[in-house]
Amino acid sequence: MADDTPSLLSQIDSVPVPSEVPLLGKHISSLDDAIEECMGSFGWNQFLQALLVSLAWVFDAQQTFISVFAEAAPAWHCTTDQLCNSGTIQQCQLPKTAWAWNQPAETCLVSEWNLECAGPFVTGLPASSFFFGCLMGGIVLATLADSSLGRKNMLVLSCLLMSLTGVLTVFSPNIWVYSALRFVTGFGRATIGTCALVLSTELVGKKWRGEVGILGFFCFTIGFLSLPAMAYLNKDSSWRTLYLWTSIPAIFYSTIVHFMVHESPRWLFVQGRKEEAIKVLKSLSTNINFNFSDDALSMDKETWNVDLYSGLKILWQKRWAFQRLSSVMIAGFGIGMIYYGMPLGLGNLKFNLYLSVTLNALSELPASLITFFLISKLNRKSAVLVFTFVSGVCSILCVVVVDKELQIGMELVSFFSACTAFNVLLIYTLELFPTCIRNSALSMVRQALVLGGVFSPVLVAAGRKDGFWSYGVFGLVIGCCGFIVVCLPETKGGSFCDTIDEQEYKDIKTTVTATLAGCDNGV
Repeated sequence: MADDTPSLLSQIDSVPVPSEVPLLGKHISSLDDAIEECMGSFGWNQFLQALLVSLAWVFDAQQTFISVFAEAAPAWHCTTDQLCNSGTIQQCQLPKTAWAWNQPAETCLVSEWNLECAGPFVTGLPASSFFFGCLMGGIVLATLADSSLGRKNMLVLSCLLMSLTGVLTVFSPNIWVYSALRFVTGFGRATIGTCALVLSTELVGKKWRGEVGILGFFCFTIGFLSLPAMAYLNKDSSWRTLYLWTSIPAIFYSTIVHFMVHESPRWLFVQGRKEEAIKVLKSLSTNINFNFSDDALSMDKETWNVDLYSGLKILWQKRWAFQRLSSVMIAGFGIGMIYYGMPLGLGNLKFNLYLSVTLNALSELPASLITFFLISKLNRKSAVLVFTFVSGVCSILCVVVVDKELQIGMELVSFFSACTAFNVLLIYTLELFPTCIRNSALSMVRQALVLGGVFSPVLVAAGRKDGFWSYGVFGLVIGCCGFIVVCLPETKGGSFCDTIDEQEYKDIKTTVTATLAGCDNGV
């Protein structure tokens, strides 16, 4: 082992070391250190900026889960006892005069467009279109926030596209137009969470990065919880009203973000826009006596970042980046299958649907709280492993137990664990990649989560006859996929890297340090 040390040291010398940054006569070794020096620990301006950005998750959650109420099959009752008592209990086997909806037909699109007897392909088309739109949007828009548009502009564009399409959905004349608009909504929504998370965490120092990242998860929970309240208040109104309630506020929000939120200073520096970055740092600095010299915070734009998909090229070409991305995407796929599949499968359990949906939404709150208060103490890798394992075991137990109270209890623990693993995985991904490709990497992880959600409806449908094909498969998948993170490095307490060279230098330096420590211990 001792013979290997000189070669490792020579590897460090061969990697370009990030140039030091002169700042007030003081040399700082990286952009991360420079921004820490400028912005200080954490100020109210930074908090308000991060909070405003994180509010995008509220509207993201509403559009993601609005189909639970707008596309649900409404309850019905018999109007002719003689026909209903003859043993014909299937709604589609009864004549139209023998039954009626419990609520006005316009309260749900199934009743308004007479889809009660349509096949599963037609009734499931809107939800499938939405998730397929999320996948396509993630692929097409994934790197715009890293390349040409930036975090802020991409966030505004995504929110506007999602909300304006939501308003147009109100005028849908049939299921086909409605499904097409849901596809566009999903396409626009695909990058909201990614941009909001990256932008909010890049506006603060590393000490508060994890806590600020959790703000978005809280806002997503608030958006999820707001839907049952909105649906209840509009239970006798058209489903179109629910779309207006969720879409119009998002349009106003997008306008506010455009005028009041700063672009990420890290992204501006990486793009070579030094003057704009310094201006942002001045406005965010908690040190009112802080001044910048003419040469302060100079950093050249990454030379490879010249086209739309340069981020994906780097993630593919760099072996270390590809290995990290593959691992977190596999873990994300398993988590996404539980995260999106559990709420869809609640109808298969013998429990009140409205209550179980509310409990699932509420379980996201303690998941966010635990992550918020413990993120600075949690080892990222261990946390993902533990929570995915617990989620998998409890999901399988949902198939085994018979008691409905115990069954919903296992389901809630499984969903809670998946939510916590989801939160930690996103923070983990932020820390695994440098600024220049961070948004692209996080976008791909979110697409892996959505891909898990695409398979969930099929498994839920199969689980109506045999629960193993839903909750059993969910548990096996998340347990196996979560184990893949064992091959990733731990990032707890580390600093953000901003360029590829800086990340590679840091990784090799870490390897050498670990090797020397092993030599000292006689390994």
